[in-house]
This record gives sequence, structure tokens and C-alpha cells, in this order.
Amino acid sequence: MPDRDPRPTADRRPVGAPPPNIARIYDYLLGGKDHFSSDREVGTLIERNTPEIHMGVKAQRDVLRRVVRHLVAEAGITQLVDIGSGLPSAGNVHEVAHAIDPSVRVAYVDNDPVVLTHARALLADNDRTIVVDGDLRRPAGILADPALRAHIDFGRPVGLLLCGILHYVLDEEDPAGVTRQLYDALAPGSHVFVHHLVANGDDADPDAVSIERALRQSVGRGQFRTLEEIAALLHDLEPVEPGVTLVSRWRPDADTAQLEEHPVLRLAAVAVARKG
Repeated sequence: MPDRDPRPTADRRPVGAPPPNIARIYDYLLGGKDHFSSDREVGTLIERNTPEIHMGVKAQRDVLRRVVRHLVAEAGITQLVDIGSGLPSAGNVHEVAHAIDPSVRVAYVDNDPVVLTHARALLADNDRTIVVDGDLRRPAGILADPALRAHIDFGRPVGLLLCGILHYVLDEEDPAGVTRQLYDALAPGSHVFVHHLVANGDDADPDAVSIERALRQSVGRGQFRTLEEIAALLHDLEPVEPGVTLVSRWRPDADTAQLEEHPVLRLAAVAVARKG
């Protein structure tokens, strides 16, 4: 996944604190404990400008769980690769998958040392789940990783999870080329899940503009895209119903938060697509 610690603007970093970090900012917004004052500063700025942001990050976790249940229970996928997995939290991908099928193999991929340390400690005794150091912007390196190749059989269908990570790959870093390389490595019958922050094209959304600005100033990256641009990142994969849609509208459960009650949910879209 993208570098987690690009240097922020110097005047925003508390003296002695490590640079803000995407995974730790997200952990703060999710109510976790693995963050520093520099991460909380960015999170507080986002909260101040978009008070409902906690509902947005919770909705991201919720839709990820719905997707994993779909991939394992309905699509019959028995291998999952989660790139940009972030810090461990309740209801992780492997927990959701193994509640349905304990034989599912899961590979978490991240390049953040904090994420890797926490995840490896959590999963030390789980032989169905591994943690791999990899950068989304360098897909060839991920695909060639010997531990990943030993754990995941790319000759069989894989569920590739790109949840909340592609919006940290800037246009100049060629997200279309990155995703194409990953999809080309997947066997027919594989599925891809994308969660991405949404821009409204020429009609600028003040919340989207504010969050994108906070991310750019603090961690050096963050790019909202339109629904059409997100759909383009699926290339020639076949979208699964209901296609590219807002996060609350992808196969909601009875208790799924709704856009009409929580306008912040307009800021994220998701899609699952199948490789034929």
C-alpha cells in the first residue's frame, strides 16, 4: 500500500511526536488506542470539519464484513488477499471468513511497521492467516513475495480486497496500471472489492474537499474520485449487483446505517467485481 509516513507540513507536527500516519489516524477515528498526538491532531481536524466522520469509518468496516461474507458464503471464495489491511480491529477479515469456513486462507498485506507488528503478534498461532510486507504501488513486489505465493494459490480464485486504500494512490502514481497488474495475476472466478472515497466532479462537496485537504497536508496523499473514475479502476471485470454504489447501498443488512439519516455516507463508494 502507499507509504504510511510521508512527511507532513512541519508546522503541523507536535515537537517530539512521530509524523501522522494513515493507519493510526483511521484507528483514532474508529475509536482505537494505537495512535499518537500527531495522529489525533489530524483526526480532530477531520472531526471538526465533518462531525459524522466516525459513522463513515464504521460504515467502511461494516461493508467490508458484508463483502467478506458474500465472497465466502455465496461466491465460494476460499482465499482472500487484503492489501492495505490497516491496524487490527474487531471483526477482522479472517474472523468473518473463518466463522463461515475455517479453511479459508487469508493474507494481509501492508507496509506500515506498526500494522505489521500488531498483526503478526495477533496472528502468531493462526496457520490459515499470514501478514506480508508490501506496497500497493509496487504490485509486482507483492505478487512475487515468496510467503504470499506459498500461502495463496493464484491458479485458483482469489478474493482481492482493496478497502479504503486506492484513494491514497495519487493519479500520478498510476492507479489504473497498479490495479491492472493485480487483476491480471488473478485466476478466472476471482473477485475484487474496492472501497473508495467519492468526489462529485465539478460540484465540489465541502466535506470531501476538507478531508482531502487535511489528508494532503498531514500525510501527503489522499485523492477523492468520482463514481465514474472508481468504476474505471475495475477495468474489464464484471460488477456484481448492485454495481458501483454508495457504501450504505451495497447489500445492506437490516441494521445498516442509511444515507438518508447519515449524509456522511455519500463520501464513500464500493463495488465487488468478478473476473470472468
